[in-house]
Amino acid sequence: MAEAIAEGVQQVPNSTAQLLRIRGEQIQNGRFQDEAFLQELDTAHAIVFGSPTYMGGVAAQFKAFADAASSRWFQQQWKNKIAGGFTHSAGLSGDKQGTLLYLAINAAQHGMIWVGNSELTNPTTSVNRLGSYLGVMGQSDLDFSGQAPQIAEGDRLTAVLYGKRIAEIVQKFA
Repeated sequence: MAEAIAEGVQQVPNSTAQLLRIRGEQIQNGRFQDEAFLQELDTAHAIVFGSPTYMGGVAAQFKAFADAASSRWFQQQWKNKIAGGFTHSAGLSGDKQGTLLYLAINAAQHGMIWVGNSELTNPTTSVNRLGSYLGVMGQSDLDFSGQAPQIAEGDRLTAVLYGKRIAEIVQKFA
């Protein structure tokens, strides 16, 4: 989904996207430890937060990152940046709304400007098939064969359109 959002960003002239992934080795003794990663975000015009939904909330790795980013909160370094969010899980609901709420609250605490998903549900294209407006939701069926989950085309397209919207809003605020 992050790649699809980046694809949408790239569709807007003079816009670029950089994908940053939280990795296990960045977390030591339960704490996120990667100052260079945080500095990359400091220079961004927008941050689109994403996390799989696990047990009704963000993944532990994301929570460790958010805790580390509180150093930015004290300095108000992300204040007035554009923000958005996305999540994915196996369940049709999967309590993904809880994850999006966490992402939006985290952004609000940083003083960021949250951008929701504006796409109407479209049964022909399956755009926003899960009916989420706070951010973008995706769903893939559980597959116990060992294959990587495949994002549904409607969810991918929703993410592309969301990335495009984020980039357009960044340009309006620039």
